[in-house]
Order: sequence, then C-alpha cells, then structure tokens
Amino acid sequence: MSETDDTLTVIVVDDESPARLLVREYLAVHGDMRLVAECANGFEAVKAANTHKPDLLILDVQMPKLDGFEVLELLGSEARAVIFTTAFDSYALRAFNVHAVDYLLKPYSAERFAEALALARARLRKAEPVPARELLETRRDGAPLDRLLIRDRSNVHVIPIDDVDYVESQDDYISIRAGGKSYLKEQAISDLEQQLSPKAFVRIHRRFLLNLSRLAKIELSEKETRIAILLDRTQLPISRSGYVKLRAILDN
Repeated sequence: MSETDDTLTVIVVDDESPARLLVREYLAVHGDMRLVAECANGFEAVKAANTHKPDLLILDVQMPKLDGFEVLELLGSEARAVIFTTAFDSYALRAFNVHAVDYLLKPYSAERFAEALALARARLRKAEPVPARELLETRRDGAPLDRLLIRDRSNVHVIPIDDVDYVESQDDYISIRAGGKSYLKEQAISDLEQQLSPKAFVRIHRRFLLNLSRLAKIELSEKETRIAILLDRTQLPISRSGYVKLRAILDN
C-alpha cells in the first residue's frame, strides 16, 4: 500500500496471455488497484516481486517450471496477500480449509473477482501475513521432494534432489551442498527431512542430512566417534542415533 494513498500494487502471474488480459480488464474498474507487473511464469514472478514489493499477487497455480505454490514458497513472508487462480477445485477446497487465501476457479466472473479483492483488502488492512507453511501443506501429496528451490534475491536455483550431497543446519537456515557449491535457504532441517525419502536421505547428526548415495564408508575417529566419509572425501560427523539409522538402512 502506498505511503501517500490507499492504492494497492498488484502483480498478476499466469502462463496464459488471455488469463492475464482478463485480470487486467477486471482490475481496471477498481480505482484502488494498480497493476505494476504481468508475469508469464514463476521465475518472472519472483523477480517482479523482488523489484516491486507488491501488496497483492494474483497467482496461477498450474504453471510450467515453477507452480504458484512454489512461487509462494520462495517469496515466503514477502507475499502480503495472495489470490490463487486455478481450473482445479481440488487445490481450492484444501486451501479453503485453512482459511489462508482466496481461490478463483477458472472461469470466474467479474463479480467473483471483486469478492476476492475485497478479501485481499481486508487482509491488508489487518496486516495479516500469509500463512505460507499452511498453504504449502495443502499442495503436498505425500510424495518426497524431487527438487529444491533456492532464492538468491531475484534469482532462483532449481536443484534436483539427486544432485544434493548433504544438507547442513545453520541456525534458522540450511546449507545445501550440491555440484561443488553451497546454497543457503531459510528452512529448518527437520522440516526438510520430513519432505525427503527416508531411503535416500538420513539424518546422521542433528546438523546433517546425508544423501546415502554419496556415502563411501564409515570410520572411527581418534575420539571413538564415527565419521561419514563421502565419495569426494568430505567428512561429516555421525551421532549415535544417526549411526543406528544408518545401520538399519545399510543392513537391509
């Protein structure tokens, strides 16, 4: 919301040009709404949000490369108010259960669009943050993650989960080691652990999640503690409980 008036800045994100045109037409009659960017994919959306810091995102769910939920995950608390648009009511019904944001089921009318804007205005007046964690839960189908999304300002890195060597906890962040590089992401390691396949990634230590395919051997240190030696010779500590988990998998 502008410091000098009550105008709300809006970004619309949809991979279909006719859908963006419709939103533009519907917005035009709402004098307190100012469209600052139109985006055809999730990568453009993250960059535009980083530039414009919009009050409201009108965000398509089903898009190639990055879907709407993944855009929201990358923006986190920066997403002040979000209206999702989708042709699939399965997403809408689950999201309504957490009372998080409004969903517009395509095709939607100008009247239904206006109702969604009213809800967005109410949220912004109350300065209620988007409950991103609850929203992300609505789109998880129980399948392990197949990729990780890392935001670096306006840039987005998409890392296939098979490329990850290990993950290290660093306070409120995790450091993801992949392809000889490290990527920092604001997330709890315990949260990520729950999203990964337990047959592929093991919590060998309170600070480390290890991709089992990277494990070369286990050695005893001088202090009689165990160390995981990775294929690239990286050494990671193994706790007692981590060793129990490792042995249970390796022995099967």
